[in-house]
Amino acid sequence: MVTAAQPLYALPRPPAARVRHLGPNWYATVMGTTVVATAGAALPLSLPGLRPACTAVWAVSLALLLTLLTARALHWRHHRDQARAHLLDPATVPFYGCLAMALVAVGGGALTVGRDWIGTDAAVALDVALFTAGTAVGLAAAVAVPYLMAVRHRVEAGQATPVWLLPLVAPMVSAASGPLLVPRLPAGQPRETLLLACFALFGLSLLGTLVMLPVVFGRLVTGGPLPLALTPTLFLVLGPLGQSTTAVGTFAEVAPGVVPAADSRGFAVLAVLYGVPVMGFALLWLCLATAHVVRARRHGMGFAMTWWAFTFPVGTCVTGAAALARHTGLVVYGLLATGLYAVLVAAWVVVAAHTVRGVVSGRLLAAPRPAPAAPRRATGRTTSGAVR
Repeated sequence: MVTAAQPLYALPRPPAARVRHLGPNWYATVMGTTVVATAGAALPLSLPGLRPACTAVWAVSLALLLTLLTARALHWRHHRDQARAHLLDPATVPFYGCLAMALVAVGGGALTVGRDWIGTDAAVALDVALFTAGTAVGLAAAVAVPYLMAVRHRVEAGQATPVWLLPLVAPMVSAASGPLLVPRLPAGQPRETLLLACFALFGLSLLGTLVMLPVVFGRLVTGGPLPLALTPTLFLVLGPLGQSTTAVGTFAEVAPGVVPAADSRGFAVLAVLYGVPVMGFALLWLCLATAHVVRARRHGMGFAMTWWAFTFPVGTCVTGAAALARHTGLVVYGLLATGLYAVLVAAWVVVAAHTVRGVVSGRLLAAPRPAPAAPRRATGRTTSGAVR
């Protein structure tokens, strides 16, 4: 029996029923957790216990990934109507880019810190599998999602949000993580092919972002602030900025001996000439997004899964600043990376705590609450003639 004090979402439900409203946006929890580990390992400083802590956090992200892959498989098996609805929903389908980024991020983390726990051979095998799968999913999302939005969704410019960037950012995550596998390949063309393939992914994602970002920024300036629940998604713009800076830094570190010397020097120059101005714009956007979030919080913004946007994008700026610290030798970039990492960890703790609380209570896995109906002007009678 349901009582007034017992909400429907708190009632016991079979496992398959609990995942009915589990959307692809939940992969953001994997991304946000993994980046805490990989960004910590990239810091230009050595703190006692930092690397073991990063390894432990990566292990948590791996467990989260396996759990979500299982839950989403149940979702597709038992709730195909809801899965199809997600594909046809322009607000939900861009989050399929999160699946690709979660796979690639955990794979890259295996080589960065996970090898301390599972060994180098297992880390390489895991990264190869996850990088391959994630890159394939990311490329499919980068094509399919914009196609669906153009052909099936019929979206308008006023509906634009930073969430639209997610499928276009996914190949950039592959571009930044793929070079980690270059030294594991045989010397010669295999290494050069993978490096240049990652560079192509970098270009694909960068140009796609440059096409989409003006639409998002134009909507923000001309259409007013985003709805309160979507305001944290402004931080998603930091993703392609920080990740692309990380990528060009990684290219420069891997290129020597893989491509001709002239090309290798070109990558080194690109790491600085591209990374410095892009990181500058990232800091500008960070200030703008923070101002919007402060405003939204004052207007009553509560916790939602969009708060995970405070984690992974900021983490990419940490790795990007750390890459600039290595390539420029400037202390200021090391300090920037450290400061941003402190922000990242604080954000992750807060968001993870809210998420755990929401899962335990059942609120985050419940059906979305219907929007309140707009008040109607009183006419004195209903359609049946009864007086209200």
